[in-house]
Amino acid sequence: MAGALGIGRFAYTPLLPDMVTDFGWSFAQAGDVASANFLGYMAGALIAPLAATSIYVRFWFAMSLMASVATTYLGAEAEGFTQWMALRFAAGVASAFCLVIVTTQLMQVITTERATELGNIHFAGVGVGILVCVGALYRVASISQQWSRLGALAAVLLALAWFICARDEMQPAARTDDASGYRVSAFLWRLICGYGFFGFAYVVSATFIVAIASDLDSTLDPNATWLVVGVALIPSVYLWQWLANRFGTVPVLQVAYVVEAIGIVVTVLSSSVVSLLVGSALLGGTFAAITALGLSVARQHSPHRIAFTVSSMTVAFAFGQLVGPALAGRMADDLGGFLAPSLLAAGLLLIACVLLFSRAGDQH
Repeated sequence: MAGALGIGRFAYTPLLPDMVTDFGWSFAQAGDVASANFLGYMAGALIAPLAATSIYVRFWFAMSLMASVATTYLGAEAEGFTQWMALRFAAGVASAFCLVIVTTQLMQVITTERATELGNIHFAGVGVGILVCVGALYRVASISQQWSRLGALAAVLLALAWFICARDEMQPAARTDDASGYRVSAFLWRLICGYGFFGFAYVVSATFIVAIASDLDSTLDPNATWLVVGVALIPSVYLWQWLANRFGTVPVLQVAYVVEAIGIVVTVLSSSVVSLLVGSALLGGTFAAITALGLSVARQHSPHRIAFTVSSMTVAFAFGQLVGPALAGRMADDLGGFLAPSLLAAGLLLIACVLLFSRAGDQH
């Protein structure tokens, strides 16, 4: 998660302002490159369950790790806009394979051994990757040098992941048609829909937060906002899981949606360093936790179709991410800022929260 997502997917955020300047991109173009990554992510999420349920799951896991490293390093070689679109698309496919295969393996372990704490460790890895990424970028270098450095770091992390996972046998997940007669509940479909809204909402802020900080009249290094996101992310999954164990997963997930909506609004309305960092902390303190809680709720309500559930949630999430940057970039260009897309994102999070209110019998 640290290598494939924290670096492979999210390295683009702290590098975006410099890339916009160096390549002469508009915010719409920057959003399109981000959306290309999420289109690849969605395509990968659709195909990855075939790998997760294959007897060759170990082979596909190795291929996805190597592809994630390669697509990160090749950022050092890409130049034109079209090349970047293609590269980020391929990076999205690779990260989706990593996420779906490993998360499906993890959910099988959690289901059989009831080791729910493993989910917290798993998703905290995204924050670790973000911190590694920001730390690597604090040394001044060209865009090409920064991407090659991140490719090397991703290679170390993903090689470590392989050697750890390769010690144990990887079992293919049960195929979706193994659960004959199983009906997907209306609640699960609403959960999946809300998860798509979450994908749209968080990615607007996650893609452009450093760019927003760059426009603030302050001596603050814009990358500090992304650093705060990573720092807040790591303990957040443990905190929200503790709350879920105490008060129930669904109500805590609803609260997390609302808190993230507040964070997005605070970030875009920031007129001071303090408010911007608070918004960054609220974003980092919720988005990985929501990812984990959402998958946990889905697993609880669809225990017989783990691969189908992980894939459906990931596809909805990816579709939201696909639309988010492209639309937000164009709105920012046309309206002169990120206020409107951020308010839209916050509104969708509130809708996602409302969708989880249901009759008790509707959840089974």
